Amino acid sequence: MNSRKEILSWAFYDWANSAFATSIMAGFFPLFFKQYWCAGVDVSTSTFRLGLANSIGSLAVIFLAPVLGAISDQAGAKKKFLFFFIVLGVLMSTSLYYVAQGAWLMASLLYVAGIIGFSGGNVFYDALLVNVASPARSDRVSALGYALGYLGGGLLFALNVGMTIKPALFGLENVSEAVRFSFVSVALWWAFFSLPVLLWVNEPRPPDKRGRRNIVSAGFRQLRQTFAEIRKLRVVLLFLAGYWLYIDGLDTIIRMAVDYGLSLGFDASGLMLALLITQFVGFPAALVFGRLGERLGTKKAILLGLGIYLLVTVWAMSMDSINEFYLLAVAIGLVQGGVQSLSRSLYSRLIPVGKSAEFFGFYNMLGKFAAVLGPLLMGLISLLTDSPRLSLLAIILLFVSGAILLYFVDEEEGTRLAREMN
Repeated sequence: MNSRKEILSWAFYDWANSAFATSIMAGFFPLFFKQYWCAGVDVSTSTFRLGLANSIGSLAVIFLAPVLGAISDQAGAKKKFLFFFIVLGVLMSTSLYYVAQGAWLMASLLYVAGIIGFSGGNVFYDALLVNVASPARSDRVSALGYALGYLGGGLLFALNVGMTIKPALFGLENVSEAVRFSFVSVALWWAFFSLPVLLWVNEPRPPDKRGRRNIVSAGFRQLRQTFAEIRKLRVVLLFLAGYWLYIDGLDTIIRMAVDYGLSLGFDASGLMLALLITQFVGFPAALVFGRLGERLGTKKAILLGLGIYLLVTVWAMSMDSINEFYLLAVAIGLVQGGVQSLSRSLYSRLIPVGKSAEFFGFYNMLGKFAAVLGPLLMGLISLLTDSPRLSLLAIILLFVSGAILLYFVDEEEGTRLAREMN
């Protein structure tokens, strides 16, 4: 534990899979979905379709994550499950290249499967944090992962934006082919930079040897036991409830920001620039938040980030220029990685090490359940009111209620109980 090689190998998976989160989920898929695969469809309908696709992908992870986490804990197979979801995400990203104009349903199906690969992999990647970092270093190591994710995802996204601006310079025929090729570049990036975590992060094997059938049944038994344990662990339960609420608002902003900007009439190139700003501001900001969590306290630092997010969302309801969108991108970049990384490290200290994949299965399950409700609710409100601005009221409510629950989480008690369960 705590070897520099293992820590960097683990953190570089954020560098690898953030390409999907940035270039596909936040960037080119919403843009291409609205302008190419949903060409001729009104903006409210395309927003609803995009929100529905995000929600279905997340819903699948909700059912898979805790069960697979329990089985992988029993088998010591976090890396094997991670490899499976990497392959799924890489194949789906590549397949988007071949989807014809107007084929929004096929694009949606591939995107949903890609989300499953991305989100399912994160269950096991997050769970490996307890194997590479001690509780005292978890804030900084988790922040390093997010920082590298911002930098790596931002670098590839910058290259992809350059391809769309000057396609001929890259040997591409037009903007459409450049966007489609960006999906392939994500697959190549994701596959190559996933190698360090698969090769050099050690995963301790469980002490007992069991057959596959016994491992599966033991995994389901552990799942039932953990359900009962979480109900008794007041601190973990309270944290998960708060996390479920505020991460809903955060994930919805990530997935729907470009669509929101397009609905307000902002130019697509300006929105891509805003995403780049968020990525490169997020790189140093995530590192700073890791230090801030150690000095100020992890919970207080998360609450600070949520407060800034709340102000940003209120501001977004009334903005009317792309320059304001740029300023919002800076503000989001300052706190986004910090809230995500510190939430992950705080949770890692509240759970027993021997059941990390399963407990992180619940953690990711709630995060994805939030991602089911958030984009769908935003899309529905936009569709019913014909006003994307009003849909942000739901996000504001989620940030406020999540922060209130997090405030009452007793970190010291939760850490003590986790140690007693190990």
